[in-house]
Amino acid sequence: MNDNQARRLVVLGTGGTIAGRATQANDNVGYVAGQVAVSELVAMVPILADCPVDVEQVAQINSKDMVLSVWQALAQRVAAHLDRPEVAGIVITHGTDTIEETAFVLQTLLMPSKPVVLTCAMRPATALVPDGPQNLSDAVAVALHPQASGVVVVCAGRIHGALDVAKVHPYRTDPFGSGDAGDLGCVEEARLRMFRPWPQAVSRGTHDAARLRSLMRVTALPRVELMFSHAGADGEMVRALLSHSPAGAQRLRGIVVAGTGNGTVHDDLLIALKQAQARGVDVVVASRCAQGRVVPHPGQPLPDSAGLSPVKARLALALQLLES
Repeated sequence: MNDNQARRLVVLGTGGTIAGRATQANDNVGYVAGQVAVSELVAMVPILADCPVDVEQVAQINSKDMVLSVWQALAQRVAAHLDRPEVAGIVITHGTDTIEETAFVLQTLLMPSKPVVLTCAMRPATALVPDGPQNLSDAVAVALHPQASGVVVVCAGRIHGALDVAKVHPYRTDPFGSGDAGDLGCVEEARLRMFRPWPQAVSRGTHDAARLRSLMRVTALPRVELMFSHAGADGEMVRALLSHSPAGAQRLRGIVVAGTGNGTVHDDLLIALKQAQARGVDVVVASRCAQGRVVPHPGQPLPDSAGLSPVKARLALALQLLES
């Protein structure tokens, strides 16, 4: 082992398909997620037998059910381990459904100077040919890379940046894409081949402690709703949100619209969104297209998401409002 591999690795478990169980080995869809302990997953990966590793079960959920309290617990444990000088990197096992959201939250809040690598599986641990062990092995290789930093997602041998990664397929074992930006790199027999720079990291320290504190002090994120523009969109959903928005912490603070094409929005929906803006609600438009981004232009009626997907634009606005 080289000097970096001799340093300590931390593996944090949150559940997901990688920790799923099915009653039959040939069942890749009728499983229950979050059943296998992360310690058992680690035991399946030979590369970890020769590496000093700390294993911790932070949560055990299906990632479709991700909530703020799990993000808070995860971010807090990640930050604590990042501050340990002997820790080279952190691997997080996670479900595929919201891994892109968790990766975005961790990167936006922490901007870690060490690698934080999220990995996953599309087949449960009980499958005839589970993909989790190889994904976990690849994630370890990334976490121990001496130049690695920031939050990334590793799956099917591909390294995706937290800001770009999106789940683009519901079944195949290579379900993620990074859009126009492309992958950061790939893992080939535990060796990395990089195509783009690592995600941005803090210039001093191991993470952004101030932004982490802003997350830890709340019991709920500012309420930001996500909706789509589509044929026949009449704006009634917006008006209903405005009329039923409670006072206090859970009042409606923002709306992200997944617009058609270049962020275009149905005229009737736009009228309602303008009413929301007049009531002090922040409105951001993204594109519902799977690739590309909204290209700004002088006649644009709403501020755009600066290239973020609709789900990440929702989180970005909520985190921005958290600090306002």
